Amino acid sequence: MNASQVRVPGTLRPDGTLELNHIPKLPPGPVEVLIRLQRPVNGETETWWEYLQRSHAEAIAQRQKIRSKEEIDADRACQRAGDEARRLALRETQAAPE
Repeated sequence: MNASQVRVPGTLRPDGTLELNHIPKLPPGPVEVLIRLQRPVNGETETWWEYLQRSHAEAIAQRQKIRSKEEIDADRACQRAGDEARRLALRETQAAPE
């Protein structure tokens, strides 16, 4: 890290406020805050549902586009059409007399 940034652990409270574990050693002024969920320190593992929720929230926070069901279905249909075209070409090649 450089002198213009510092990592400070903290806790996000239910009301949306942040509690920092210590005061950052930066001069007063505007800052940018990135909040990243940390894994539990007591050895607990997250469930698959918690993982999906966390992954989804992280993707949204990173402004990644979340595909709709229609977009996913269209992509899968396109892939299947390509697979079928390859199967057909392979069958034609194998059936052609030498």
